[in-house]
Amino acid sequence: MSASGGTRAIVAALGANLAIAVSKFVAFAFSGSSSMLAEGVHSLADSGNQALLLIGGKKSQREATPQHPFGYGRERYIYAFLVSIVLFSVGGMFAVYEGYEKIKHPHEIEHWYWPVGVLVFAIIAEGFSFRTAIKESNELRGTLSWAQFIRRAKAPELPVVLLEDFGALIGLVLALGGVSLALLTGDGVWDGIGTVCIGVLLILIALVLAAETKSLLLGEAAGTDDVKKIEDAIVDGDTVTGIIHMRTLHLGPEELLIAAKIAVQHDDTAAEVASAINAAESRIRTAVPIARVIYLEPDIYSEAEAAKGPDREATPGGPSPAPEH
Repeated sequence: MSASGGTRAIVAALGANLAIAVSKFVAFAFSGSSSMLAEGVHSLADSGNQALLLIGGKKSQREATPQHPFGYGRERYIYAFLVSIVLFSVGGMFAVYEGYEKIKHPHEIEHWYWPVGVLVFAIIAEGFSFRTAIKESNELRGTLSWAQFIRRAKAPELPVVLLEDFGALIGLVLALGGVSLALLTGDGVWDGIGTVCIGVLLILIALVLAAETKSLLLGEAAGTDDVKKIEDAIVDGDTVTGIIHMRTLHLGPEELLIAAKIAVQHDDTAAEVASAINAAESRIRTAVPIARVIYLEPDIYSEAEAAKGPDREATPGGPSPAPEH
């Protein structure tokens, strides 16, 4: 995962959202449109979210300490989770409340050209931000679908920006629809309905982000491709004859912990085993550069124990099951 790619997408989204937020609040001041107010708060919340992602990226680069020996890589997950909370509370819930109030107490939109003009400008600006996020994501996505990319990405920044920008574009279309219907019918209730729809959309996106970042916070294994590379790199067919069981864990988007019990010959000397372990660690880091922390424990392979199946408590046990995705 290219951290610079994620940063470019965040900065593009931050610049677009700040400009859009100012224009929406100006439009609200002149028109009284609740959709404009909800969208202005949405863009302001998005700007804060991008600032949180930048702060998380900066904090995650701190060196490991005795108290945090594996470093601070998961700071990026924590701040991404905070983004989902802000999007849910500040963006979604506020829009639902504002829309409900507008439906109860509708009033005619004044100076219609302000909200319409701002919405058109916002769609163009958000489109630019969304295009940047798509371009940066395509460099990492490979053959994965967009849903698979968002589900499997270990770095949270690009999925967050993608979902935020996608939600913002749909929200702008809903706001434009609500304002247009309110102008055509002369009934301000349509403006409120559009605002409620925006709120529901933001809440749904926030829930998706919360679920994905929660999974990252709990700790996810390496992807299937990386697991295969690690397994191939460990076994040399000479001293290291197989993998009894192995566990992987992302300490951060670009930091991977690997712990494995490896099978060696019963008559190998301690020096031969130590040399084989050092060589295996070197091969792993070459195959998967983000492998930062590696623990390899030698053991004598037992056919009887292996026959019991992939029991993580067996010592030694059989091969560990493949990670689920």
